[in-house]
Amino acid sequence: MPLEITYLLAIIFYISIEGTLAANSTAFRTCAQLQGTLGPDIIQFSGPEYLNASTRAYSLFNTEDRPTCIVFPRETSHVQVAMAAIFLNEVHYAVRAGGHAGMTGWNTVQDGILFSFANMNNVSYNAAKDTITLQPGVRWGQAVAQLESQKVAPLGGRLPDVGTGLLLGGGLNYFGAEHGFSCDAFVEVDVVLVTGQLVTATANNEHSALFRALKGGANRFGIATRFEVQAVHDGTGPDKNWFGGLISYPNSSTEALLHATQKFTSTVNDPKAAILLLFLNLFNGSQVTGAHSLTLLYRGSSLPLHIFGDFLSIPSTSKQISSLSYLEALNLNGPGTDIDSGALFGSSAVSGDVDAYFHIYRVFNEFTLNPVVRDSLSLSFIAFTPIFKSQILAGRARGSNSFDPPLVNYAAIHFETTAAPGLLQLPSQVEAARQAAFSNMPPSAGLPLYQNESDKKQKVFATYGRFDEMKRTYKKYDPTRFNARFTEGPLGV
Repeated sequence: MPLEITYLLAIIFYISIEGTLAANSTAFRTCAQLQGTLGPDIIQFSGPEYLNASTRAYSLFNTEDRPTCIVFPRETSHVQVAMAAIFLNEVHYAVRAGGHAGMTGWNTVQDGILFSFANMNNVSYNAAKDTITLQPGVRWGQAVAQLESQKVAPLGGRLPDVGTGLLLGGGLNYFGAEHGFSCDAFVEVDVVLVTGQLVTATANNEHSALFRALKGGANRFGIATRFEVQAVHDGTGPDKNWFGGLISYPNSSTEALLHATQKFTSTVNDPKAAILLLFLNLFNGSQVTGAHSLTLLYRGSSLPLHIFGDFLSIPSTSKQISSLSYLEALNLNGPGTDIDSGALFGSSAVSGDVDAYFHIYRVFNEFTLNPVVRDSLSLSFIAFTPIFKSQILAGRARGSNSFDPPLVNYAAIHFETTAAPGLLQLPSQVEAARQAAFSNMPPSAGLPLYQNESDKKQKVFATYGRFDEMKRTYKKYDPTRFNARFTEGPLGV
């Protein structure tokens, strides 16, 4: 190699190393400053609590980074102090509540500062206001269990271990057709802005635009430290006000399930009905096995045949159907805890005739049957969640949200890929096949993608009904685009 080239490469290497060390030392100095201010219990560089927080996430892909330090706030002022220092020193950061993201890097950071809300997990009910207050470290199983004796529940998620980050992405729940997306229940939200300033956003105060942007804006508008939400009244556990359960189907029932799902989504108008249909492909070496699962629920004492009859008549391999409490319904698909494998999400949305549903399934199935991907995956699934007009209208009655879908029945699509055990990154050819699948299954015209189940490369915000309003709000609350520059998250604001 000529001497000039060797010298040039050495300079490039030196500049690269110096830049990395400078960034690391800025993060370290900021952490040291914060530890001096807030103390070693709040700001941690190492130890069991640090290790648990940095390695406990739904996706193994989000457990590999090691933050320079982790902030374990116990009150909102701790978040304010830390965020102000991060802003002043321009340090990369991330926030973890439940850690259930399938987007690599969104709730973790290497050589930066991570907020973990493990110690802010209180939940309470105010009977006079009929509202529930949630701290950001709460998980839905905990919230429902604690409030059950008071006959109320929040609009949360559909898995017990999922956390409050779900609210900022919109939130799908089993009450949705009657009460809206989970974020539609917001009454007040405390938000720490990028500068460290604390604001309380409501539908009617000076932060009303921020209030709506938080309903679907994910992590882009600040760090939420308190959610006050409208309570839903659902009785106590022994009341068992739900009826339903799980049905498993063989791969041979695929076509019938697609027809039934399209019919259910397009024609049902009973807000007490809910389903979640998963088409799963399981990988075992070169073999791919299809096995499908339906969660079906009704707020009542039985499953009305005019609503669920098609699903009940399709050949199945098992049925577990009974009266249920809401907490039992929440646990039907397991806790949703860490899976010890890397997981990646993607999304679409579909309305119209059954051909559109078949197209979505074919794209998914062709991806999973592609020989290129088989050795790298343990399973992949595609899930259909019907969204009714009543759900959209419930949100609009409360001031709407940032994604504001058109007034049509449609199905939100969740495309999840789980890597083979121990794999810390998908091979480039598998990732390329995954992205190609998303390109081949765009949302039906006018429909928004669901933020919580989208890929980091999907421009989700651009599909929102209030995208232009969202961009104006972001510019007002983060004029230097600090959040977009220093933390991972959705693109496009």
